Amino acid sequence: MPPKIHLVRHVEGVHNLSHEFWYVRDPQITDKGKAQCAKLRDEFPDHANVELVVASPLRRTIYTALEAFAPVFEGRKDLKLILNADLQEASDFPCDIGSDVANLRKEFEESSVSIDFDLIPENWNQKASLRPLEVASLQTGRYHPGREAVSARAREARLWLKARPEKEIVVVAHGGLMHFLNGDWEDCCKNEATGWDNAEYRTYEFDTTRIDEDLPLLETPGSRLRRGKTGPQPSHEEQSSLRENGLRGWAEQGYAVPE
Repeated sequence: MPPKIHLVRHVEGVHNLSHEFWYVRDPQITDKGKAQCAKLRDEFPDHANVELVVASPLRRTIYTALEAFAPVFEGRKDLKLILNADLQEASDFPCDIGSDVANLRKEFEESSVSIDFDLIPENWNQKASLRPLEVASLQTGRYHPGREAVSARAREARLWLKARPEKEIVVVAHGGLMHFLNGDWEDCCKNEATGWDNAEYRTYEFDTTRIDEDLPLLETPGSRLRRGKTGPQPSHEEQSSLRENGLRGWAEQGYAVPE
């Protein structure tokens, strides 16, 4: 059976304070974000069942994973936090461009939790952003901020998760990327370029009734109810329309994802 997946958006980072901080590269979490970590740690009910914690390699997601899910690591002393570059945020704003691997290793070398950097290639953060100049990114390939590239690496992340032997996994990632990852575009403009709140978690299972390249994730009824949704998740067909409308809405919010 494919694993159950708890998707988690990182806690508040400096870049969430205002648009001017979108130009701070790989920002740290705020004091409010630290408080959100503590609240999430206390309220998340399934620490004892989680067998793996995975995070995007940006600093805000790493700190969220280490602090909010400390009980998981305390209960499984041999568990490593796995960083997966495919989970990085979609855009090429500086706030969504990560630090060099060598700097990350140095920053977290004294962490009580071992961190696995094997899924971070050296070029993972070379998006070649020229912002704030209105010039398109020069980066091409896997980490290009365009829709096709983001969709492709989100699919690779789903494939990787589905193949894992663990039965329950926490994934800490980003508000924009999450919509590409789970395929759910409902309310995707509720916040800036996302329908997710900081420190929010939702629970998903793979749709085993469909065997296709989309590898759809379905949010569990309990997870939807927790956030006030009483009906089923929109259908695959409905999501296509929601996606296009949502991406246009993101552009109006100043967060355009190029073709």
